[in-house]
Amino acid sequence: MRKRSGAALAATSVPRGEIFLTTKVWWDKPKGPAFRAAFEDCLARLRQPYVNLLLIHWPSPELDLPSVLEALAKIREERLAHAVGVANFPSALLKQALALGIAPIACNQVEQHVMLDQQTLLDVTQPGGIVLTSYTPLGKGEVLDHPVMREIAEEHGVTTGQVALAWLLSKNLVSAIPKARGVERQAENLAAAKLKLSETNLEAIAALPKDRRFVNPAFAPAWDV
Repeated sequence: MRKRSGAALAATSVPRGEIFLTTKVWWDKPKGPAFRAAFEDCLARLRQPYVNLLLIHWPSPELDLPSVLEALAKIREERLAHAVGVANFPSALLKQALALGIAPIACNQVEQHVMLDQQTLLDVTQPGGIVLTSYTPLGKGEVLDHPVMREIAEEHGVTTGQVALAWLLSKNLVSAIPKARGVERQAENLAAAKLKLSETNLEAIAALPKDRRFVNPAFAPAWDV
């Protein structure tokens, strides 16, 4: 994938300064030196001198947190990544990373949607000025068929996907990165930023179950800590 991404970046006429490039290092690099080497390999495959954001993709059970945070801090200091952060960190591990004070955590990228609101994490990220980024804002598509979501969408004359995105974007320091293959869907997603849900809408969505998790691999951390 990154080889293809590197080719696309090399071929595009879009100025590099207008592209926000994020990459992640997989969880099998639990120590700083291995993490750094994997990142440098990624840069080479992307054919880029830097990325805008670098993340720890998943916390390994063997994660040497201080070592990897030191690698992140050094990478940021060298401007190889303009910002650094984490992904799939539960609140306890995120608090631990912040308490170490080694690297400035810009964001935590996690599963978040109308059926999984991540309030425990928000209680950590929002006071700390950290962005909580949802990589599953549409809940793998399942939330789009919920009758409550359809009713709200009909009220506003929009799609259920736009309602799901607008709900996330109504929160402080929350962003969403929905997948979109075509220009039409990309435009639809961007239009969700202009949708203002009413208090009644927000209350209806708040009443939905908030414990539905779609991404939970065998190596995932304990979420409830």
